[in-house]
Amino acid sequence: MYKAGMIASALSLALVGCSAQPSNVYQGYAEGEFLRVAAPYAGSLIALNVQRGNQVQKSAPIFVLEQENEKAARMEAEERLHRTEFQLENLRKGKRPSELAAIRAQRDQVQASLKQSEQDFRRDEKLAATGFISQQKLEAGRTALISNRARIAELNAQLATAQLSARSDEIRAAESDVAAAQATLKQAEWKLAQKSITSPATGLVQDTLYVKGEWVPAGSPVVSLLPPENIKVRFFVTENTLGSLHLSQKVKISCDSCGPAIAAVISYISPQAEYTPPVIYSKENRSKLVFLIEARTSPADAVKLHPGQPVDVVL
Repeated sequence: MYKAGMIASALSLALVGCSAQPSNVYQGYAEGEFLRVAAPYAGSLIALNVQRGNQVQKSAPIFVLEQENEKAARMEAEERLHRTEFQLENLRKGKRPSELAAIRAQRDQVQASLKQSEQDFRRDEKLAATGFISQQKLEAGRTALISNRARIAELNAQLATAQLSARSDEIRAAESDVAAAQATLKQAEWKLAQKSITSPATGLVQDTLYVKGEWVPAGSPVVSLLPPENIKVRFFVTENTLGSLHLSQKVKISCDSCGPAIAAVISYISPQAEYTPPVIYSKENRSKLVFLIEARTSPADAVKLHPGQPVDVVL
């Protein structure tokens, strides 16, 4: 009986020693802010490039939705852009070489007629001066000469105009069409890109929410990521301790599998009190008002923590 009493007393002392905890040590837990990756458009899941538990790098492909409609829209936008570019290029050019050659040929014909009419008029002037022809015939020759000269001026103007591009307002309208087609193509390319999703951050694939072949509604998360910078520690302090804490204050975090204590800084102090923390580790805290505190570590140390894992925080 004496021996049994000694053992019971020793166990009681051991339990008391284990339950004793310094006043600057608080119990808390790790929590993760998950990054749920979705596409803005609906479609069948045709490729899932990651599995639960994988580590992925930023910009790595993670899933693809069917893209037939978006590919067709991009092709249509490309063809429209090509058409508007060709129209603009055509307006900036003059007439075709064959059309210019036709105008030059007409001018050559009129120049030959003009040369002949000039010779005829000079001869008629001499004949009219000696009275061999009438004044009426002389005036007819003068009219033919004036007409040929006017025709030459007209053809020269036509040739100059044919070598010019379209009017400035027509060119500006065509340039606006090209700009609109380019914007439409960019929009189509953006929509197509939204069907091939890459990882927005480096982190752990916490879960995959669809399997290949399933229909994914627009905006529905397909992959849940946990970047290390999104892991934080939450713990609760009493009102008496709250006044001694401030943002960016350094703390130490320890857990069963963390190895050496992890350095962290306080990133959030709740302005509102709560009646006992959500996770209760001792009966004494049940009747006290407590305040939520959050602390964050470096991404390199955050990978040692897991959401839901209990930790000790030393102020």
